[in-house]
Amino acid sequence: MKYFIFAVFTTLLFGSSQLFAKECSELLNFNVRTLHNREQLNLCEAYQGKVLLVVNTASKCAYTHQYDSLEKLYRQYQQQGLVVLGFPSNDFGQQEPGSEKQIRDFCSVTYGVEFPLFGKTHVTHPRADPFYRKLAEVSGVYPQWNFHKYLIGSDGKLVTNYQSAVDPLDKRVVNAIETELKRVRF
Repeated sequence: MKYFIFAVFTTLLFGSSQLFAKECSELLNFNVRTLHNREQLNLCEAYQGKVLLVVNTASKCAYTHQYDSLEKLYRQYQQQGLVVLGFPSNDFGQQEPGSEKQIRDFCSVTYGVEFPLFGKTHVTHPRADPFYRKLAEVSGVYPQWNFHKYLIGSDGKLVTNYQSAVDPLDKRVVNAIETELKRVRF
């Protein structure tokens, strides 16, 4: 009887749908600044429960054409729970020298990018942004060049990572994404 009264009280107090809300993944519990409107966004609040492909990007790199593949992946799998997160970085060869407005315009006009982009970010040790430090800690790998990819499952845990030369539409990447999307709960 005491348990029943406690359950009714807590349901009324906190609401039944959020009473046992899942805690934020340690890997996603970071605030980042969006490129579009420069607002702070908590990765966990925005993307918990989604499959994430996190990529450090650059506009003047031999791999810049991967924006096209990233956007195709995003459009193909977005409704199933995939989100591509782009983090422009000037850490490698000064290949992202432009302002954030220039980056935003380049990505939009040249590649039609609609997936979320974030403010310019340091991704290399020792200056790495806290989110990238955590990705490196969990994976054992900091990006070695532009367009390094980290795949995070809907449970907020790192699945794997891919070196820059691996195209986002590579069968290994697509298969891993499709496997993780089967675990997404809406």
